[in-house]
Formats: sequence, C-alpha cells, structure tokens
Amino acid sequence: MTGVEIGVLAVAGLVLLIVMGMPIAVGMLVVSFFGVVSIRGSGVALRMAGSVGNDALREYLYAVVPLFILMGLLVTVSGVGKDTFDVFQQLLRRVKAGLGVATVFANAVFAAITGISVASASVFARIAVPEMRRHGYSKSFSTGVVAGSSVLGMLIPPSLLMIVYAVQAEESVGRMFLAGIGPGIVLALVFTLTIALLARFRPGFIFDMPDMTKSDATLYTVPQMAGKAVPILILVSLVLGGLYGGFLNPTEAGAVGALGALAIALSRRTLSARSFWRLLVETGQITVSVLFLILAATFFSRMLAMSGLPAAVADALLSGPIGPLGFLVLYLLLVIALGCLINSISIMLIVLPIALPVAEAAGFDLIWFGVLTVVAVEIGLLTPPFGLSVFTIKAALNDPSVGLADIFRGALPFIAAMIACLALIIAFPGIATFLARL
Repeated sequence: MTGVEIGVLAVAGLVLLIVMGMPIAVGMLVVSFFGVVSIRGSGVALRMAGSVGNDALREYLYAVVPLFILMGLLVTVSGVGKDTFDVFQQLLRRVKAGLGVATVFANAVFAAITGISVASASVFARIAVPEMRRHGYSKSFSTGVVAGSSVLGMLIPPSLLMIVYAVQAEESVGRMFLAGIGPGIVLALVFTLTIALLARFRPGFIFDMPDMTKSDATLYTVPQMAGKAVPILILVSLVLGGLYGGFLNPTEAGAVGALGALAIALSRRTLSARSFWRLLVETGQITVSVLFLILAATFFSRMLAMSGLPAAVADALLSGPIGPLGFLVLYLLLVIALGCLINSISIMLIVLPIALPVAEAAGFDLIWFGVLTVVAVEIGLLTPPFGLSVFTIKAALNDPSVGLADIFRGALPFIAAMIACLALIIAFPGIATFLARL
C-alpha cells in the first residue's frame, strides 16, 4: 500500500474506534503507532513514540493550560459570575428582555476571566435561569440564552481552544487571543440583536407572559454596585491588561490571573482548605486529559505527514472544481457536524492535522482560519445529540420540568446567530485579523 492509502485507513480506523467507544486519545495513539509501523517499520514507530512523548509537552507554553483552568474554577467558586450578572441586570433593567441581554454581556465578561464555555454554562444556569423564570421568561428562552452565550467562553480570550489551535498551527498564542476579541464582541452584539428581534416579533418565545417588558429585580446602591464590579475589573485588568500591554506572556498572565482569583475567593471566604484541594485535583484531572489529547494528536499529525495524506488532500481539493472557498465551506460543515458527536478539543485535534496544510496551501491566513474553526466548533456545543453546553445546563439546573428538548429549542436562534457571525467573519476577515496583525 502507498503512504496515502495507509493514511486514509488510519483516519477510517480512528473513526471506527471512536464509534466503538474507545477514548479518542487512546484511539489516536493506536492508529498512529500502527500507521507508522506500516509506513516505516516498528523501529521508527517506537522511536517516534518516544520522541513525541518527550517533545510534545515539554514546551513552557503548556504551563498556561492548568493556570487558566485553575483561574476559571476559582472564579466560579468565588461568586464573580453572580456579581457580573447582578451588575448587568441592574444596568439593563429598563430594556425589554433585559435579563436575556444581561446574560449575554455577563457571559462575555465572565469569558474574559475563565476561557471555558462549560464553566460559563454551569454558572449561569444556576444564576440567570432561576432569575429569568421568576420574571416571566419562558423556560426555553431562559436556558437557550445561557447555552448560546456560554460559547463566548471559548472565543473571547483567554480561551483554551485558542491555545490548542495555536499549538497545532504553530501560531502565537497572544496573537490568537487578540484575534478572538473582535469576533467575540461581534458575536455578543449579534446575540443581543437576536434577542431584540425575538422580543419585537416573537414575544411568546421569550415570555410566558407576553406583556412582561422589564425586570423588577432588587436594586443595588452605588457602593454595592462598585463592590460587585471592582473585583471583576481588577481581574480582567490583571490578565488582559498585562497580556496585551506587553508586561506578561500568556503563561505569566495565567499565573497572575490564578493568583488574583485565589485572592478574591479568600477575601470573600468562599474557599475552604477542603474545597481548594478539590479544585486543585479537578485542575489536574482536566489538565492531564487535555495534555494527553495534545500528545496523541502530535503523534497522529506526524503519522499523517509521513503518509503524505494532507498534501494529497490539498492537491485534490484545491486543483479540483471546488477550489479554496469550497474547501472552506466543506471544512466548516464537517466541524459543525462533528460537534454533534464529540467534544471541542477532540474535534480540533482530529481535523487540524489534515486541514491546516490544505488551508496553508490555499493561502488562508491561519489566524483567521483558527477563529473560524473555533466558532464552528462552538456551534457543536449547542447542536443535538451531543450539545455539551445543553447537557451541562440540564445537569446544573437539576429541574425535572426543564427537558433537553426545551434547551435545544431555546438554543436554535443562537445557533442561527452564530452561523450569521461565521458568514460575517468570512466576508470581512479583518474582524479577526485586525488586532492580531497590529
């Protein structure tokens, strides 16, 4: 067999192993090892396995992964998410469907601290959904707006997916973070416009009581508002200000952010020794799973490069009738479809080893391509049957009256909004590349 045929069989074998229930990282390691054995022999395969284990994870950059994860978990337990929601709830109390808009903007700010969509979904499911239900919002909209806006966590920096993409594409993490700012703001505004249009033309979708126009939530005094807003602003300034001001690299920004989040949690007395230990263990578990996936994906990528499959795919697609734009559309559709079945990081680590060489051959800006990839992957968090954010919200609510079908139905307008945002970024690449190329 030729190398390309072996590469095709390896990809097919990986898909088969995933369908059979094998963990994705283990499946990648298995097919990669036997793929290299078939191409170059067992000696080369064993040496490559050893070099991958040594080379893939020794970079200083990878220290950013546990630091941002720990920061996100500390922020979650410290109550910063509730304070963020309270601030925007009061600011937007006179706006029709203001609690929905407040949830979007609160999630956008929370995303600038955590970088994990599932964390946002879990926090705001407990904070925003009960408050919206109490003020007459429908259960579909209440849960759907939380599910939709939670995806901002992986787009607005710092973002775990941006880090994973930057490593795979050999791009600067800092530039990838900068590239997420414009699309993140645009997506938040598109979500807001979607809510405004629904409130104007489909009030029955948003409200159980269609004449409900504003929130009568508890009003806070100026000092109380300042007490809620200041810790958020300090943490955002520490992380993003230090990163984009050139004072900190991404790893140092993660360390400063984690320390700041720890200080906030301790000052609010929301963190005991037992809960802190539990957070450290959870941080370790998440970090190991992410880094093991990256290790496996590095082996998979080297095996595919050795087979020649990416170059063959690039030649077939770009010299054929579909051209670069056709490849891009097919790629995004594939990523969205995969999002219905497997988690975000796994999707990127499976498709990027093949897609990146094609994108580079097509002349695409890899930073712009990365932003499109992240948005497409995040759409998968809302689509059935997997819909990780949807299942997270269902578990966090623990409310038998709210079914998965209600949450998926509520998320539909936000899926449409994300597709519209994807089209905007394709039509106007500067949304993603302007800040990153300064």
